Amino acid sequence: MAHLHDLPPFPLLQFYATAPYGCSYLPGRVARSQVATPTHLIDTATYAELVRAGFRRSGVFTYRPYCDACRECLPARLPVARFQPSRSQRRNLARHVGLDASERPLTFREEHYALYQRYQTARHSGGGMDQDSRDQYAHFLLQSHVDSRLVEFRQDGVLRLVSILDVLNDGLSSVYTFYDPDVAAAGYGTYAILWQVAQCQHLKLPYLYLGYWIKDSPKMAYKSRFQPLEVLKDGRWQPAL
Repeated sequence: MAHLHDLPPFPLLQFYATAPYGCSYLPGRVARSQVATPTHLIDTATYAELVRAGFRRSGVFTYRPYCDACRECLPARLPVARFQPSRSQRRNLARHVGLDASERPLTFREEHYALYQRYQTARHSGGGMDQDSRDQYAHFLLQSHVDSRLVEFRQDGVLRLVSILDVLNDGLSSVYTFYDPDVAAAGYGTYAILWQVAQCQHLKLPYLYLGYWIKDSPKMAYKSRFQPLEVLKDGRWQPAL
């Protein structure tokens, strides 16, 4: 069991470190994760505290990076009250004014899965997730013990974008977004974050949690375009740049 010095007390939870595995973000690196168990005791309130301590979830699996010789994965969040969209982000909002957002049950839909497959094949080919079966997709995105929402976005009835969010007591946590990869230069990923920021502001929630930011990872570079980005480093939230 891992020793914890940076967490509030969770008397019913245990924390374990996984075996080493290949890092998905930095070539040649070896990663490990710290896992919170048992999963059925991690309700929304407990999960919110864990998120503030740098955890996030994949399905019902709650984890944070726990690598032996690397500290590049930094939990990231955006204080939405201080966010001012850039010129390109304002153009993005204007370009997608025709997208209609609708909350749907957190259940399997063949249309969503087909879009997920197209997205993974186009954007993350060879990463493993492009081969996800229906069961793997459902375990990853549709299983949750916390307050989770699935929001789909359509334009003229055509599905373009799907976002899964967790609602916490101090913000929204962006779980995963996938979108139509065949619309050239659409910027759907940027739009999803801008929409989530607006939802935080509407709900009077101070933060949008964006998972992990890795300075030297091209896959994570987009997060630094949303300022003032904060990261959890040395036990406290502080400016990323």
